[in-house]
Amino acid sequence: MRTRLWILIGIIILLVAGAAVVDWPSGPSILGREKLRLGLDLQGGSHLVYTADLSKIEDKDKNQAVSSVIEVIRRRIDALGVSEPIIQQTKISGEDAVIVELPGVTDIEQAKNLVGKTAQLEFYEQAAEGEEPSAAASGFKPTGLNGSHLTKAEVQFGGDSSGQYGGSPEISLSFTSDGAKLFKEITSRNISKPVAIVLDNEVISAPTVQSVIENGQAVITGKFTIQEAKDLSIQLNAGALPVPINLVEERTVGATLGNESIKRSLMAGLIGAVLVALFMIIYYRYLGLVAAVALLFYSLIALAIFKLVPVTMTLAGVAGFILSIGMAVDANILIFERTKEEEREGKDELNSIKEGFSRAWPSIRDSNVSTIITCIILFWFGTGLVRGFALTLGIGVLISMFSAITVTRTILELLTLTKLGKKMVKV
Repeated sequence: MRTRLWILIGIIILLVAGAAVVDWPSGPSILGREKLRLGLDLQGGSHLVYTADLSKIEDKDKNQAVSSVIEVIRRRIDALGVSEPIIQQTKISGEDAVIVELPGVTDIEQAKNLVGKTAQLEFYEQAAEGEEPSAAASGFKPTGLNGSHLTKAEVQFGGDSSGQYGGSPEISLSFTSDGAKLFKEITSRNISKPVAIVLDNEVISAPTVQSVIENGQAVITGKFTIQEAKDLSIQLNAGALPVPINLVEERTVGATLGNESIKRSLMAGLIGAVLVALFMIIYYRYLGLVAAVALLFYSLIALAIFKLVPVTMTLAGVAGFILSIGMAVDANILIFERTKEEEREGKDELNSIKEGFSRAWPSIRDSNVSTIITCIILFWFGTGLVRGFALTLGIGVLISMFSAITVTRTILELLTLTKLGKKMVKV
């Protein structure tokens, strides 16, 4: 038994030490992450609201159209690397709308260009005499080759005026097998003629076909900056928006309020944890001290997991974490009260602790499982801040069960192996 307890203590110490390394702000990078991800309310960012033009969509298909808009926007933002964006459907004056919140994105113009552009790519060829040209490209007509035939779009750098690579950014396109076949047919019948590349009804470039292109590859050239080329490739890869959307609200959320909120939340959590620890120590003496140590271990491990998952912390998420601390203390109180009852019946310290944990476990298990089920429901059906609260609370509850049943119990059982320790765990 002694060997088992020391092995468990060693594992706990290693786990806590590893968590402390992850938590330390200036410590080594773990999986490329050095800081907690912060939500819009804590670090600032961009807030955009779009209404969807569903005038040409049948009533039965309108919800699906808005869902498709949200999916396209989400793919674009995911490619940009924004942490935990909030993208949700709403109603504004009876119109279907989409709210987009991008934590950390303070360049609102970039956000608007990335999210709101349709990114409808089409290829046009010269109209024959007597054929009606397209309004999008004078003298040209659609070929049927468009963005739906794309498999990948990526940024590359074309040759400069001297023929060396490292010139202006371009977007290379790769087509599906059907798209490659169609592109081959287009280029074969347009040798020495221009083929216009049209994006959102605007001609981006109209290169002259020099030879038949059989490999399904094309290049969009133009006066792009690197950021413009990157954003365009993201839009093309994510697909075109299924319906037009109109920007009706935009604002940049500053981080000043967020910093103040973080300070106050951390101060509130620290004061609460200290008061709870003092209560435990005063009422349960050495047992309370053990519970306070286990609570410290719990906090370090929980914060490390929040960084590694990673969890985006909002004020609601901070609230969920602080609430889980209270539930961790509640588990210890149940255990200590059951241990008291066992000692009153004349059992020794070790057996009292074992029986106390055994009798308290069903209550701890049932209360925590019911909380976890609630968190799953909130996370599954909720949006935005509700999901953040559910996630931090759920993770916190799982770790609190480990803290109470493994950490606290191991320390207490180890103390009962010495005379001094037996006196310390006496309730």
